[in-house]
Amino acid sequence: MAPALRILKPGLLTTVQDLGRRGYQHLGVAVSGALDPVSLRAANALVGNAPGTGALEVAYVGPTFVVEADSVQLACVGAGASIEVLPDETAADGIKIAGMQTFRVRRGQVVRIGALHDSAVLYVAVEGGFAIEPVLGSVSTFARGGLGGWQGRALTSGDVLPLLLDRASDRGEFRLEGLNLSRPARYRAILGPQNAFFSERAIRGLFESEYTVKSESDRMAFLLDGQKLDHVAGFDIVSDGIAMGSIQVPGHGQPIVLMADRQTTGGYPKVATVISADLPALGRVRIGETIAFEAIGIEEAQDLRRKHLLEIDSIQGRVVPLTRSVEDITAHLFASNLISGAIDAHCAYAD
Repeated sequence: MAPALRILKPGLLTTVQDLGRRGYQHLGVAVSGALDPVSLRAANALVGNAPGTGALEVAYVGPTFVVEADSVQLACVGAGASIEVLPDETAADGIKIAGMQTFRVRRGQVVRIGALHDSAVLYVAVEGGFAIEPVLGSVSTFARGGLGGWQGRALTSGDVLPLLLDRASDRGEFRLEGLNLSRPARYRAILGPQNAFFSERAIRGLFESEYTVKSESDRMAFLLDGQKLDHVAGFDIVSDGIAMGSIQVPGHGQPIVLMADRQTTGGYPKVATVISADLPALGRVRIGETIAFEAIGIEEAQDLRRKHLLEIDSIQGRVVPLTRSVEDITAHLFASNLISGAIDAHCAYAD
């Protein structure tokens, strides 16, 4: 039997994502990729994968899956969540697993991830990655176009995701220390490229008010509800390229922040663009939360970009060996069912 993860429950929205399908926007192909690439990279670092290896992106409610391999090493990074390893598909309860560390699961055992809190997304990396054929150099799922990932869609019950490794290696277990996944009070943005289409009052309103992320938001865009931004030069432009983090404003005046599954071009003016250093944190924002923006200049944005890249480069150095407590070791031994029973070892000759 080929090694795999069999999906029992898919969660709310679980897809395969990597760092994106870059280089094809001019052909109308969306970039996609992880909403929070920092957490994706960190999960991969924990299990010894290359930073851009495909992993499961879990949104809001996690999946339940059974391991159909001799063993796997997994790591979950991102949102807080209840993570359990159950002995089999019939069990009701299992061992609690912490995030930001690796854990091993044997054949027939079940991993159950509950509702996420404090962030919208969680990444589940598996040592070796998935045996999924890349499309245009990426295994990222673009569900709107039926492209990439697992059959071009979110996971459903009964899916069997093939793995590259039959068993986990002997590399040991690890944890991640000191990774900052906090979110800023205000997301920094550069004006433009079409800020001239808006009044000074509208631009002040963008940076002085708060916006709520509407329930219609998804991986393509965050639809915001708040201060209306009035146009002074119409709201139609010749379509041009869309970058992640672009804040476009249609005729109704409510801003829309374009995200990972954004369209490649758009015909609404873009008042500002969230800087690249703040995009991973923006990807962690949950529906219903409020966000605010702060205007900065291009030089400051470039400096923050350099610092962000240094932080990314530091992830591998934050991976350290995991030291388990006695309680953890005992729980894992009991869960491993090392023996099937016991007999009376008393022998008559002992008298």
